Amino acid sequence: MNSKRGKSADKYPRSDRDRPQSPSPSSPPGGASFFSEPFLDQFLQYLTLERRLAANTILAYQADLAFFLDFLRPKRLSQLTDINAGHLRAYLDHCHSQGISNRSNARRISSLRSFFKFLLAEKCIAIDPCAILDLPKPGRPLPKVLSITEVNRLLAPPANDNSLALRNNAMLHLLYATGMRVSELVHLPLAGVNLMGGYVRVFGKGSKERLIPFGEAAREYLKVYTRDARPRILKKQTSDFLFVTGHGKPMTRLRFWQIVQQTARMNGITKKISPHVLRHSFATHLLEHGADLRSVQMMLGHADIATTHIYTHVDSNRLKSAHQKFHPRG
Repeated sequence: MNSKRGKSADKYPRSDRDRPQSPSPSSPPGGASFFSEPFLDQFLQYLTLERRLAANTILAYQADLAFFLDFLRPKRLSQLTDINAGHLRAYLDHCHSQGISNRSNARRISSLRSFFKFLLAEKCIAIDPCAILDLPKPGRPLPKVLSITEVNRLLAPPANDNSLALRNNAMLHLLYATGMRVSELVHLPLAGVNLMGGYVRVFGKGSKERLIPFGEAAREYLKVYTRDARPRILKKQTSDFLFVTGHGKPMTRLRFWQIVQQTARMNGITKKISPHVLRHSFATHLLEHGADLRSVQMMLGHADIATTHIYTHVDSNRLKSAHQKFHPRG
């Protein structure tokens, strides 16, 4: 494969992280071998080895492309270069006929764009059939956020000081203080936290390292947890992870999601909430209080500042609402 290529394939939309997994490239859906499948294998290897995308993201690409290849099977195409824009339009029409939303279709076409860009760069095709294809405009929903009052209620000291309650409270404080992804939080190594310096060292998507500071409140709860609660949870076990279970292993993302839900209900928060809502709240509250967009991008670990820019729309909506409420001619 040619190691020198131009701009890398489009970044895969984040909304697909929870999609169902698909089979390995060596056994694509549909049974019999198809001429495009070796090229699909090469593309998935490129995403893994060169772009170093997360496993779930690669599986999402694979599922979308396998769906497309299954659609092409009855066409009895003899070679890769036989695929043209007409096939792509027919595929998109097929997706529409099945009641698939514009947003989902946009995601699938995004996968195809990346795939055909890769094939063009590798000189497997001479013309990119996606080049003249219109991508549906899905419209991006604004992220859900908590108010400052709701955050304060969520982060209130636990009713009891047992070890697990102290651990959970420390996790919530650190998540809101840093805006980490939940997967980064639950797998954070003990050595990744500098209590004296007040920062965490995180390895995010693509194993990219970033340092995120945290404030005094999170530091104090972390001190209590690491000094008192963590040793009691571990008993005589050892673990390299900061936040541990009674088995000495890191918590699962699902379990932490449950903890966030339970804590919200106990503190009278009725709004639908998840760990990612705290990440959204972290970014939104920073911008509301004057942080610059580039700094927020670095702390969140976004590769593209356009991804971070959505939080400015949240702040604009808040300002617009305040104007309508308080301006005499609002």
